[in-house]
Amino acid sequence: MAFLNRSLWMGGVAGTALMCALAPLSTVPALAETLDSALILAYQNNPSLNSQRAGVRATDENVPQALAGYRPRITVTAAGGEQSSSSTSKSPSTVSPNLPSTYATLSGYNSPVSVGATITQTIFNGFQTANRTRQAEAQVLSARATLYASTQTVLLNAVTAYMNVLRDGAILDLQKRNVEVLQEQLRQTRDRFNVGEVTRTDVAQAESSLATGRSQVLVAQANYTASVATYRQVIGVQPNKLSAGTPVDRFSPGTVDQAVSLGTGSHPSIAAAQYNVDVALQAVKVAEGALYPTLSVQGSFQKNWLSQQSLSIMESYNASVLGTLSVPIYQGGAEYSAIRQAKETLGQRRLDLDTTRDSVRQSILAAWGQLEAAKANIEATQASVQASEIALNGVREEARVGQRTTFDVLTAQQTLVNARVSLVTAQRDRVVASYTLLSAVGKLVPEVLGLRVPVYQAQVHYEQVRDSWAGVRTPDGR
Repeated sequence: MAFLNRSLWMGGVAGTALMCALAPLSTVPALAETLDSALILAYQNNPSLNSQRAGVRATDENVPQALAGYRPRITVTAAGGEQSSSSTSKSPSTVSPNLPSTYATLSGYNSPVSVGATITQTIFNGFQTANRTRQAEAQVLSARATLYASTQTVLLNAVTAYMNVLRDGAILDLQKRNVEVLQEQLRQTRDRFNVGEVTRTDVAQAESSLATGRSQVLVAQANYTASVATYRQVIGVQPNKLSAGTPVDRFSPGTVDQAVSLGTGSHPSIAAAQYNVDVALQAVKVAEGALYPTLSVQGSFQKNWLSQQSLSIMESYNASVLGTLSVPIYQGGAEYSAIRQAKETLGQRRLDLDTTRDSVRQSILAAWGQLEAAKANIEATQASVQASEIALNGVREEARVGQRTTFDVLTAQQTLVNARVSLVTAQRDRVVASYTLLSAVGKLVPEVLGLRVPVYQAQVHYEQVRDSWAGVRTPDGR
């Protein structure tokens, strides 16, 4: 069942206004924008969602950064230039201690040049590299789950914005039609006043109702303008000939227990919280690695032509391979504090996981209740509209024979307007509630909705950068 056609009209007084008011809902234009097309635009173009995707790609880089701990570090050095050197040396007499010492001075210019390289390979560092890699991988999975949740939020916001534009547009049409009917009512009342059938009070009541109706049009116009602005912000384009929205109950679980079971078992927010627990656990192990010894091997060589220290040295060469074992004994206690801090953070993340589970369960139950209420409200408001239409027709006929006053007609007219506004709102709530439930159980994604749009694959970028040893260009060419 489709809801919220923009051309929903209301009943009115006699003549042309009444005929227009009782006309059926107009058909949707053939080229109308659909809810699915709006969701596709939001999925592709929403800046907050694209920002979240960029954040996931940035998080992917944590893995190659952690894997760098397994790889060697190579440094090449070179030096060269001009220098002036002068040195004077003192030599005691070798003939007799009583004779004065002799002095020799060596001075000159040279151009020393040196090149060298150093290769360092870590052999053992208390398993910190392995734990950092596992931590980075958990961060990637958490970022993906967060992106999944953000996708749901953006799509639900898009549905809400779409249905709000339909609702507020329909309400604006209703209020404008109401003004047209009230204008006709005022004209008829003045004609009857001129022939003495009603009093000045009836005219004043009709004028007051018309002024109130015009005020309601201004309010409805402001609400519609705000909804259009929100639509533009979320979906990225201006709304144009929106077609009616349709609930998605077919994608949701059949019972509330099934909904709770599905949501608490697979909701992306819960998955993100679980991965955050893994991140905190690996952080504890990384901090504990500071208490372990470290072992590394370093190879180096250096070739010098001339010397910066002596004018007499023409050439030299040095090479070495050295192993270094470092055993921490006491470093001021900072490492112990870091371990305790990491354990407290781990406890916090576990509590956050419990909180997220409770929050998801509460959201599912609330969404289920809202959906059931929205379904019942549709029937109630439809009955209210039908009853109000019958009542308005009866009051109008009774007013013609003098059994009802102009005030009674205006009251019945406003009651019908309010009933139709309530129906429009209920139709909007019905559609949004169905999408809200789907989001609450964690299934408001393009794959489930069947949107014809390429689904963003976070795994592709991760595989492109995970084993990258060098290079500054990103896979997309930046």
